Amino acid sequence: MQTNVVLFKTVSAGVIAFALAACGGQNQTAAPAASGASAAASQPTAEKSKIVFGTTAGDFGDMVRDQVKPALEKQGYQVELVEFTDYVRPNQALAQGELDINIFQHKPYLDDFKKEHKLDLVEVFQVPTAPLGLYPGKAKSLDEVKEGSSVSAPNDPSNFARALVMLNELGWVKLKDNVDPLTASKKDIASNPKNIQIVELEAAQLPRSRQDVDFAIINGNYATSSGIKLTEALFQEPSYAYVNWSAVKTADKDAKWLKDVEAVYNSDDFKKYAQTRFAGYKYPEVWGMNAVQGAKAEAASTAAASAASK
Repeated sequence: MQTNVVLFKTVSAGVIAFALAACGGQNQTAAPAASGASAAASQPTAEKSKIVFGTTAGDFGDMVRDQVKPALEKQGYQVELVEFTDYVRPNQALAQGELDINIFQHKPYLDDFKKEHKLDLVEVFQVPTAPLGLYPGKAKSLDEVKEGSSVSAPNDPSNFARALVMLNELGWVKLKDNVDPLTASKKDIASNPKNIQIVELEAAQLPRSRQDVDFAIINGNYATSSGIKLTEALFQEPSYAYVNWSAVKTADKDAKWLKDVEAVYNSDDFKKYAQTRFAGYKYPEVWGMNAVQGAKAEAASTAAASAASK
């Protein structure tokens, strides 16, 4: 069937420049140990004493501020957080040594980005992740979709593929048979029976786009950072392929400081915090099947609550 699709791209209103703090990516020599057991205990047994995190604004930054930073400071580390409103600078800053670790992306995005830009980065551990969701704009329910309805979606390739898979699951577009859901693109649309207009935007602009489009497909972290509740989603992606990862320079993958960071993210205290503060999120696979099933149950309950409120 001939593809009948209207796709257009809206240019970002502006680019936000960030003045990053002093480089934390260089190995630092620990200061000579002071006399006394308490002074020795305050020094981390690692290659560095300061760790610079980079995250997108919202939940990933909150995790660092609320739990990770205090836990690492108890071990004697200094922790600095730099927040971004785009998906490009965090990896560039990491590769350039302005960050020690970033937390904002799923593995398909990292794989594509580091290949395209020839960056020597590697994923390390997963973090709780708000699922991609379709949220109301000018239209308030799925039943209001009509001929020519507009849907805003993230413009980076991997998240745009997720948006297309979501539209396919809703039946609003039909993708070609056997398409790879991680790499789906416009050319993979087999038919668009409702003539859906897909408006591509930077992910950070999607929450604001709701006043201009009928529906908006919004990344979970930008939904929550904009005050949008997950329960407002009209539809959430079911896939667990997009639980986000931390990333570091490959040279740091076995560093002691990184093992200390990973231990904090997988600690019982952090799990309890995440399951309370971020109910409805998808949790790291390493947390076990109970965590995965719990996340699925919470997502189902939020969807039911959303349906009941209409």
